[in-house]
Amino acid sequence: MNVRVKICGITHPDDVQAAIDVGADLIGLNFVPGSPRCLQIADAERIATRAEGQIERVAVFRDAEPRELERVLRRIEVERVQMHGDESPEDVEWIELPTIKALRGADEAAAERYLGSVLLLDHPTHGGGQGQVWNWADAGVLIAHGYDVILAGGLDADNVGQAIEGVGDVLPWGVDVATGVESEPGRKDPAKLRAFLEAVRRAEGKER
Repeated sequence: MNVRVKICGITHPDDVQAAIDVGADLIGLNFVPGSPRCLQIADAERIATRAEGQIERVAVFRDAEPRELERVLRRIEVERVQMHGDESPEDVEWIELPTIKALRGADEAAAERYLGSVLLLDHPTHGGGQGQVWNWADAGVLIAHGYDVILAGGLDADNVGQAIEGVGDVLPWGVDVATGVESEPGRKDPAKLRAFLEAVRRAEGKER
């Protein structure tokens, strides 16, 4: 099984095509108010349409009210929803689509509360979406216990191989990158995307 690659914070339809061209598996559409990559509905519609049938679309929220979730998901077709705040297990279970739940670091107690979700592990103190490097090897415990884990936090082409190799003999479910493949905030760089994908494929191909 390949390590899935999620390119988060897509803000332009051309960047969707760049992600598809290099073989990424998922794209993240950000609906977090205040984020520099937060999308207006009209822009999100264009991006989602460009991606349809070619790459999995993930809508990203942080502590959104149910009414806001419904407003977005009525208009924007996605395959998965990512919850990136302090949502309760009940909040996540309310979502009818497959879910990704972001956690601060490799928190085993928190992981046990979200058994139905893929777990995105980001920096344990800085939290999600800050592009901060942490000790990704800590995720190896959860992966070894059978959790589906996405590694995140400060990843780029230079360190993603180290992150994948550091978790042990079992590959993570995926890796997530945003700032590490950008030429400017919100715009993805095709060369950086390609280098990132190549680094992931090299790391997953090494003997364990």
